[in-house]
This record gives sequence, C-alpha cells and structure tokens, in this order.
Amino acid sequence: MRETTVGIGAGAENFTGEAGTTDMVLNIGPQHPATHGVLRLRLLLDGERIVTAEPVIGYMHRGAEKLFEARDYRQIIMLANRHDWLSAFSNELGVVLAVERMLGMEVPERAVWVRTLLAELNRVLNHLMFLGSYPLELGGITPVFHAFNSREDLQHVLEEASGGRMHYMFNRVGGLKEDLPAGWLGRVRTAVAAVRSQLPVFEDLVLGNEIFRARTAGVGVLTRDQAQAYGVSGPIARASGLDFDLRRDEPYLAYDSEELRQVLTVVTRDEGDCLARFECLLEQTANSLDLADACLDKLATLPAGPVNQRLPKVLKAPEGSTYTWTENPLGINGYYLVSRGDKTPWRLKLRSASFNNVQALTELLPGTLVADMVAILGSMFFVVGDIDK
Repeated sequence: MRETTVGIGAGAENFTGEAGTTDMVLNIGPQHPATHGVLRLRLLLDGERIVTAEPVIGYMHRGAEKLFEARDYRQIIMLANRHDWLSAFSNELGVVLAVERMLGMEVPERAVWVRTLLAELNRVLNHLMFLGSYPLELGGITPVFHAFNSREDLQHVLEEASGGRMHYMFNRVGGLKEDLPAGWLGRVRTAVAAVRSQLPVFEDLVLGNEIFRARTAGVGVLTRDQAQAYGVSGPIARASGLDFDLRRDEPYLAYDSEELRQVLTVVTRDEGDCLARFECLLEQTANSLDLADACLDKLATLPAGPVNQRLPKVLKAPEGSTYTWTENPLGINGYYLVSRGDKTPWRLKLRSASFNNVQALTELLPGTLVADMVAILGSMFFVVGDIDK
C-alpha cells in the first residue's frame, strides 16, 4: 500500500497515490491553532481513523539546560522562569529550593508562607487559561472571556507584589525579592473571592453543555498504567486514577503544616477521558483558592519580619548534587543540580511536566477519529515551551 502525505498548518508535501487505496500521513502543525505553539504531530491515517501518532518536538528549543551552566545562581532563576510561561512563579521556586537545599539554608517563615500563597495563585492562573481555552477549541467562545476576566483579577495583585504580569522574578535564593505592599493581603482576598464566584460559570456553561460532554466523555481514554509508564503527572495523571500529588506525598514549603493539610484535597477521577481531565482541572482550581485563603489567614497572624536571607556577594553552592521536585500546575517539575563548588552549576537538568505528558499522545491518538484529535490534544494541557525547554 502506497503512502500519501499532506499537511495542515505546515503545507502539503509529495501528494501522490490514489484515493481509497493509500494510507495518508497528515501533519498537524507545527503552526496550528490546536497545538498551543509550534508542536507538530505526524499522523498516519486509514480513512478518518488515526493509525499511529508521533509528536515531533524541538521547534522552540532554547538550550536552557546548557545556558544554566554559564549563569550564576542568581541569574539562572530568569532562565528557569520561562519554560512554562503560564507557571513562571512555580518554575522559579524549584530552582531556588534546589540551591537552598545545597546550601543548607533556612528561609524565614514569612517567606515560606508567601511563597506558598503565590504558588497557589499561580496555579489558579495556569488552570484558568486551560479552563477557558479548551472549550474554545471545541467551538465554545464564551468561557474564555470569563476565564480571562478572572485571570485579570489575580494578575493585578501579582503585578502589584512582583512588578510582573507573567514573568514575576519574585523568588530569590534565601527568600523573596521584597516584602508585600501595605494592604496587599486584603486585596488578594477580594480577588480570590471574585475568582471563586466565577467558577460556577464553568460548571454551567461547559460541564452542563451536552455538546461539550458528547465531545469529551469516553474520548481519549488514558489508563492508569499508561499514565504511570509514560511518567505522566499533574491533573492529567490524576484524571486517570493516579493518586499522586507532591504537596501531600512529599510536602515542601508550608504544605506540611496543619493549616494546609486540612484544606488540601487531591482531586482524582477513574475515567481517564477528556471530560475527567477537565473536571479535575476545575476542582483543583477551587481547592487552590481554598489553599490561598488558608495562607492569607496564616499570614495575617504572622508578625512583620524578614522575607529573605543576606547572601554573600558571590554565591557558590558546595560540591555535590541534589534533586528537587515540586508539584507545578501541569505536573511534576524537577531540577537535578550538580555543583563543583563554583558560582555556576556544573549541570542543571530540568524535568518538565509537559515533556512527559505529551508523549502519551502516541498511546491516546491511535484508533481515534481525526475529528476527536483536537479534543484529545487540548485536554492534555501542555505548554510547548515546557516540552522543548
């Protein structure tokens, strides 16, 4: 059987063969609205059904892991900030936690709680983007406007504290850049309440929509074993019944405190389909807002104090290695840091959530229809920069 190759978003190539007697190779991307950036999918089709699927990555590769080796421990925070541009604060956090562990450094309690608060607000910002954009990819435009209204409420307070709307650069080795503005905690509480009041919109407009449910229920099923085999993590893995969350299972920051253990809920589903992934994302957003409120309550009781440690002019990590992982919004984010006692890392390996998660498409897409491809692709909740690094 001869092969026909066409392209969507990338142009057609080598169109030969007779209709009805050939398999077709279909290129989705690398420039295509459904790929959230320059990701390419190479699909082998038998009629309208996908036979094999191959994610082709690397179009956005910036060589961040190599650049880490030429930057000191203050400068690498900027590089780490950017690979998942929807989770910038969480990306910074993993790096500074790794360096602090190498240094054996204790961070002031106030900084620990502020970091936890900002990490949860950043999680909500990330999830709101996908809660709005996923229905958009399936033809529903209204939810994205609600999502961006809620994102603006949170971005205002994050910008007030850090000076940035996307790339906050608020973490420092030893704590935070500076203390919070006067009255900021009250404004955050107002913003959190406003976002919480909007979540029923997604219940009604999206989950209550019979077209959305028809397009997602039973579609793109990822089993628990497949998720585990591919190293899938985050809401996608938990939607397949993989009950794992580092905030509970290997707590860091303030997640091990009594105040947060009572609030933190690990949201899971067993279906593993597109609908389950969206439901997990929505419930996790609500729980992150509850965690943010618990952090605000704790910060209101803490006395004023420092939010960082004084550092030497030239910061050097002792010789050795460490691996630090955190529960980023999209899944497990890990940094393997190796030091030879210099002011720059000898190696800094990044384990990003999206890189592992997107590999599962090779299992999800075969056997499905091309019409369901966008529904499955959108439900994987990835950021292309997080794949390519």
